[in-house]
Amino acid sequence: MANILIAGGGIGGLAAALGLAGRGHRVTVLERREEFTELGAGIQLGPNAFHALDLLGVGAQVRDRAVYIDELRLMDGTTDEPIASMPLTCDYRTRFGNPYAVVQRCDVYEPLLEGCRRHPRIELRGGRSVVGYEQRGQGSGEVTAVLADGERLTGAALIGADGIRSAVRRQLVGDGEPRISGHTIYRTVVPVEQVPQELRWNTVTLWAGPKWHFVHYPIGGGAFLNLAATRDDGTQVAVVGRPAEREHVLATFPELGETARRLLELGRDWKSWVLCDRDPVDVWTDGRVALLGDAAHPMLQYAAQGACQALEDAVVLAESLDCCEDTVVQRLEKYSAARRERTARTQLVAREIGRRLYHPAGELARERNALLTSLSAEEMYDEVAWLHGADFV
Repeated sequence: MANILIAGGGIGGLAAALGLAGRGHRVTVLERREEFTELGAGIQLGPNAFHALDLLGVGAQVRDRAVYIDELRLMDGTTDEPIASMPLTCDYRTRFGNPYAVVQRCDVYEPLLEGCRRHPRIELRGGRSVVGYEQRGQGSGEVTAVLADGERLTGAALIGADGIRSAVRRQLVGDGEPRISGHTIYRTVVPVEQVPQELRWNTVTLWAGPKWHFVHYPIGGGAFLNLAATRDDGTQVAVVGRPAEREHVLATFPELGETARRLLELGRDWKSWVLCDRDPVDVWTDGRVALLGDAAHPMLQYAAQGACQALEDAVVLAESLDCCEDTVVQRLEKYSAARRERTARTQLVAREIGRRLYHPAGELARERNALLTSLSAEEMYDEVAWLHGADFV
């Protein structure tokens, strides 16, 4: 079996390492940070994510940490009136074969990391930033990862799982900086004991308003409430994790209704990001190099599928590379072909969800409300079946 290099030790990179090692390959994960850690607060996991986690051998560990919510709930953020909800309990789980849950990012990352650390065919190397790669042609049988300090490591394949500003993608695709969405998101986490009892809902609740929305849900086994408020403010300057004053956050959402404002006011240590993504591309491979996760298909958070799609990538990549070294190039092309259409659709749907479901005003908002209220639970399941189902493998 082959020696495979992975640039990036996030959720996607570790998932790929587990999947590939499970197929008999030796894997070296190269992470730019000295320590293998995962930053960030809450994420949502659809049934498709749990299906992938099960295939990677860590589904049980993630389930032990997850919060299984009762419904996805859309509210009018200015009037406090309900718009629609999608139940996520018995019928939903029967339909899709797995639950829908919310977790802290570390609740996914740490089981993957522990699985990699235990696996005899996986080597984790921190402080190794991949800045590019070299190939002498597809017939050479190898690719070389070039590190920031000048070190060169050679393997049968290189997987670029190094995020939205991927150095591997920069060389492979060359499409410049990410697309700035013009949406600023403010995030914080609140201990649940600070949340009034009547507001401790076991739901993902989204309050929608004109050019803004506010979402919250429990994480950390129910010990915390994750808050995220987004404003379509047109900004075109990238921001990553900048501290934001509480007064500024509250002033950014003056139209919030009474209940939503009570929840927003619970936040203290806010940080802000300007959301970015990229347009879908048809080319994910270059000989023995392929992209995965945000390096391949970075998307806005509005479909709650970024981590889910990276986990799917890892499973399909491992299945595609169940082979010997002399077919790696063809197998990577097979992986890319299997994933491009689905992930491109998810990227574009995520953009549309922000525009058409979360941020419309006036007549467009009334049309949204009429459409959603006309759907039964089963019809809602039909709408998300292509995304939440397990038929990606």
